[in-house]
Amino acid sequence: MACRISELVVEAADAERLAAFWSEVLGYVELGREDDGSIEIGPHDVGFGGPRPVLVLSPSGDPRPERARLRMDVSAADRGQDAELERLLALGAAPVDVGRTGERRRYVLADPEGNEFCLLPARRRTLPVGTPPR
Repeated sequence: MACRISELVVEAADAERLAAFWSEVLGYVELGREDDGSIEIGPHDVGFGGPRPVLVLSPSGDPRPERARLRMDVSAADRGQDAELERLLALGAAPVDVGRTGERRRYVLADPEGNEFCLLPARRRTLPVGTPPR
């Protein structure tokens, strides 16, 4: 079995705002808070340790541009890509111009603090019965 992502930690100037944003985007709920102000969000029915990763929004008063930034890619779970794009924009996401041309298969967006992420087309892979996923 391969490793899987269990949590993603994002430094944030406003952890509350990003927790609210990503909770709406992913359908997550607040799972807990730490003494340092970090907020953990994840799937309401499973929480940490389930098949989907949890996010930890960690307050940081020193977001340095030279640090590596985390990017998350998302895809619509229950609607088409265009409908999901409208929903994300209404939640506060903003389009990012990265100079792409040609057929658009993904949308590059930024969350309310400018962290880039991509909205990918929905991809479903069907495996024959008994085939382990890779």
